[in-house]
Amino acid sequence: MNGSEPFGAFHPGRRVLLGPGPSEVPPRVLQAMAAPVVGHLDPAFLRLMTELQAMLRQVFKTQNQTTFAVSGTGMAGMEACLANLLEPGDKLLVGVNGVFGGRMVDMAERMGVEVTTIERPWGEAFDPDEVAKAIERVRPKAVSLVHAETSTGAWQPAEDLGRICRERDALLILDTVTSLGGLPVEVDAWGVDACYSGTQKCLSCPPGLAPVTFGPRAQEVIAKRKKKCQSWYLDVTMLGSYWGQERAYHHTAPISMNFALHEALRVVLEEGLEARQARHLRNHRALAAGLEAMGLHYSAAEGRRLPTLNAVRIPDGVDDAAVRKMLLVDFGIEIGGGLGAFRGKVWRIGLMGEGSNPNSVLLVLGALEQALAKQGVRTSPGAGIVAANAVYASK
Repeated sequence: MNGSEPFGAFHPGRRVLLGPGPSEVPPRVLQAMAAPVVGHLDPAFLRLMTELQAMLRQVFKTQNQTTFAVSGTGMAGMEACLANLLEPGDKLLVGVNGVFGGRMVDMAERMGVEVTTIERPWGEAFDPDEVAKAIERVRPKAVSLVHAETSTGAWQPAEDLGRICRERDALLILDTVTSLGGLPVEVDAWGVDACYSGTQKCLSCPPGLAPVTFGPRAQEVIAKRKKKCQSWYLDVTMLGSYWGQERAYHHTAPISMNFALHEALRVVLEEGLEARQARHLRNHRALAAGLEAMGLHYSAAEGRRLPTLNAVRIPDGVDDAAVRKMLLVDFGIEIGGGLGAFRGKVWRIGLMGEGSNPNSVLLVLGALEQALAKQGVRTSPGAGIVAANAVYASK
């Protein structure tokens, strides 16, 4: 195309989003994005901000006043938590059992933080006792762990982590990017000091915002910083003035994305957190039964598998890319490939938010059966769908 030729309208085509994110978006959320744009200090938008904060507190299960949506994806939430709570020379303990624990390390080291890691094989989770022992050995200012490791499908128990950290005078930072809105997340009950997520996973909103919440201990640390936060854009004291009573101008918020998040949170709360979590678990169990009936195995350890992100080992001799291409081209289904150490070794099948439903489960199982057959992998015809339906038929 040369410079004189007009560009046509862009139409990406319809996809069934069953990868690690973004997830399926409900039509009413897309419709909310089409509302007329207003200014970021317009009284109508300020009212929406107040409602957004109230709904985020319900979803995070917290009373934290410093709860809002950072303008940026989930990684902006990660960076906001680390940059505001840590200063050069501070000690941070990070649990690394996948890509996103490693990303925390990279971010913190760029900030001049002294990082110590505890590590687990990919697909495993940390035992609370080993976290406690590491804190006693390192004496960090903060501990950072991933609740739902998107790269491995591993579910980290978090109920006792806040208590363990408080007893040892350390802050707890928790990554809930792939769990908020799909798995139990209880910021106050668990004693989480800082928590972040993303809109594009279980909240079923387009990517672009990062819900964050900071508790009283985190706020005290921020107030006592020796130097300003090195990130102007992610400085919680300044963002807090925008989201707080002052509504002081900080940056031009992505108006339409906030409209979308407002509607997505309404969807979550209308369904109810417990009902939503039960739905995610039920569809995961059906998918797991189907995959196992087809001879496929999970990469995450038994008892630590995420209902929201199913990391499945690729059978020997199967072409990873060819299978994913067939799913996309022939069926319009997106699933994810592996990252880091799992590149070429796992498929990542997301059942998150709007995409966690029986239609998704049965569709991907049927499509995978055909794709595997083309790769010479023989399975009992229909075995996956039969096994999944048996789960749905049970009480």
